[in-house]
Amino acid sequence: MLTATLLPGKEKRLIGGHPWVFKSDIAGVANESDWSVERPLAQVRASNGKFLAVAMYNPQSQITLRILTKRDEPIDEAFFRAKVRRAVALRKQYSSEPSCRLIFAESDGLPAFIADRFGDVLVVQSLALGIEPYKPWLVDALVSETGAPNVWERSDAPVRELEGLPQTAGLLRGSVPDRVAFSENGLTFYADVKQGQKTGYFLDQKENRAAVAKYARGARVLDCFTHTGSFAIHAAKYGAADVVGVDISESAIELARENARLNGLEDQIGFIEANAFDFLRTEEKSGAKYDMIILDPPAFTKTRAAMDAALRGYKEINLRAMKLLRSGGGILITCSCSQHVGADEFGAMIHAAARDAKVTAQILEKRGAASDHPVLIGARETEYLKFWILNIYA
Repeated sequence: MLTATLLPGKEKRLIGGHPWVFKSDIAGVANESDWSVERPLAQVRASNGKFLAVAMYNPQSQITLRILTKRDEPIDEAFFRAKVRRAVALRKQYSSEPSCRLIFAESDGLPAFIADRFGDVLVVQSLALGIEPYKPWLVDALVSETGAPNVWERSDAPVRELEGLPQTAGLLRGSVPDRVAFSENGLTFYADVKQGQKTGYFLDQKENRAAVAKYARGARVLDCFTHTGSFAIHAAKYGAADVVGVDISESAIELARENARLNGLEDQIGFIEANAFDFLRTEEKSGAKYDMIILDPPAFTKTRAAMDAALRGYKEINLRAMKLLRSGGGILITCSCSQHVGADEFGAMIHAAARDAKVTAQILEKRGAASDHPVLIGARETEYLKFWILNIYA
């Protein structure tokens, strides 16, 4: 096994719980000529020679070392099977639904590997060179632990190219239909596991969608960036008087309508294909008013360098939404899934939007990703989702 020695002081972040070591933190790598993509492992040592961890090593990536274990132990099939067993057991402990995230990458000790379950279908992503050779072991373990026989791979994310890997997707086990039906919070949805975003459905908002219940009854609801209609359909189920869902994607809106029909709610929800920014402007000019507005946009930035532009985008949609809520009081549910926009920046943006909209904003709830996306203490990147529920009044 290779040995990667860190520069003096660079072990502090690793000891503090962060699972990455960057290229700039490494003093040198002994026996680097022995490295191979089939066995991409390295011991990580502090500058004084003290053992710190075993990691996946990729000399092509800026995230050069991804920590697998802080023990000096064999990295074999039994090691990976134990990791999968522990992750699946945790989900079984608190969730009876057959739809959840089974493995959340670094948070479950399996860097850059994700596994979602939709009934009897598993969808996996392998996003780093170091985890790639162990994918067959991980898939075997997942099938064994869950009993789900069908596996589809969605490793078609551009981030793989930064690792020196091609994008890839396809069938790994069994058979998988184009759309997979599954249940969530007593509702039925289709996941487009083959062509949809990420693994086909955003499971991280599952518990937040259930939290809409106490605010939706009797409300006129606008769901912007509705994607496949999940928040809109939950609002209708929980007694909203009228629901409008807006998304720019024709295919997403088509699937949203199918999801509404699956639940017998098609007459309660109107889905509109439109740019949400433009729609909000048009509604403001028309004098439209809503009791509850949901803003669940895609990440407006993938890099820290673009954070200022992202915050301007977040501010615009939040400001316009605040103006569309009834002056006597309305509920704004607003989200950001960008890891580069922290809670402090998100809160400052909402404060600025409320000031410019000349409204008062009261925070009722601050929530994050569902509990099947556990946050790894020491790794801010795993606490990426901000989900705030506010009362807005003039």
